Amino acid sequence: MITGLGALTPIGNSVGEAWEGVCSGRSGIGPITKFDCSAHETKIAGEIKNFDPLVHVNKKELRRYDDFIVYALATADMAMNDAVLNIANDQAERAGVIIGSAIGGLPTLEKEKENILRAGPRRISPFAIPAALANLAAGHVSIRYQLKGPINCPVTACASGTYAIGDAFRMIAWDYADVMVAGGVEAVVCPLAVGAFNAMRALSTRNDDPEKASRPFDADRDGFVLSEGCGILILEEYHHALKRGAKVYGEIAGYGITSDAFHMAAPPPGHEGAARCMTAALRDAAMLPADIDYINAHGTSTPINDIYEAQAIHNVFGDQVSRILVSSTKSMTGHMLGGAGGVEAVFAVKAIEEGIVPPTINLNQPDPAAGELDFVPNIARKKDVRTVMSNTFGFGGANAVLILKKFQP
Repeated sequence: MITGLGALTPIGNSVGEAWEGVCSGRSGIGPITKFDCSAHETKIAGEIKNFDPLVHVNKKELRRYDDFIVYALATADMAMNDAVLNIANDQAERAGVIIGSAIGGLPTLEKEKENILRAGPRRISPFAIPAALANLAAGHVSIRYQLKGPINCPVTACASGTYAIGDAFRMIAWDYADVMVAGGVEAVVCPLAVGAFNAMRALSTRNDDPEKASRPFDADRDGFVLSEGCGILILEEYHHALKRGAKVYGEIAGYGITSDAFHMAAPPPGHEGAARCMTAALRDAAMLPADIDYINAHGTSTPINDIYEAQAIHNVFGDQVSRILVSSTKSMTGHMLGGAGGVEAVFAVKAIEEGIVPPTINLNQPDPAAGELDFVPNIARKKDVRTVMSNTFGFGGANAVLILKKFQP
């Protein structure tokens, strides 16, 4: 059961703000302010705005933690408060945390490299490694809430957040835990990440019109927009949630993971690995393609990925594709890398709860190669959403798909 939600995104610093943002088609993309990007080809990103970290961490912690850890703690606070969940000492070993991150504390490593070049190794902070390690987001959430059960940090590129939620779902299904805090986080709007993705020709350079830069499935797309953010779900075993009278948003019905075994950064034509992953999630949920109402697509706004994902959806859903709504909320949030799966799972839950499918904005001229999919262009649509498939695919051929469904007591 899903009993709590938390989100920190470029379009809002809470679940309510972020959901209102995607439903209204508001873009969170703007000029980079976190560093001097004048020498970079890309000068835009999806940054967290108007966020006060001192609501969630003290000044000493703020100096010691990389932003991705701060974001994870803040979002976990939101989700735990939303779930009205307190873990007693005798329950601690049955409560765990899995939070994925693709890159972890890269900005900290950049800063410490500058310190060593400027003043030598004695200037390196003793907190450099703990601030940079990707698993420390999960670690600090575990410490804060005294969660002594399973702990993990999937590092599977842009699929990390989805792996985290799916693995947490399995921890409960396999009776390793009754409660899991699960999601994904990323905070790498920094010189090295932007420069490295530019070197790969992966990022949009639509610097003069940032709000229109992320345009999944549009014929005029030119790359993804790097963003930061975090999304976390509280998962509970059914009887545990029922016993304490928890509000239930919905449930995880299926989880699929596959590997492309093809290329370090590109999917194969037709993305058969994604197709196998969607099929695996359907099989795990004991569902048919006809049972899915909405697909929150990976939809990164890159020339190859969008088309190959669309082809995979056509291959899996066959004659059902004309019925199913497909949209990419990355058109508004940008691509949060390891944080994307967590935030998009939150949006999937809200789509079920509110009966609204978010749009794909900036979709003015759909790429003909994407076929006949209904991408919900530019305006959100009301629909009775019972089931959502959430797709995430990452470098190295890592594919992860969740199926979420309405809770039926």
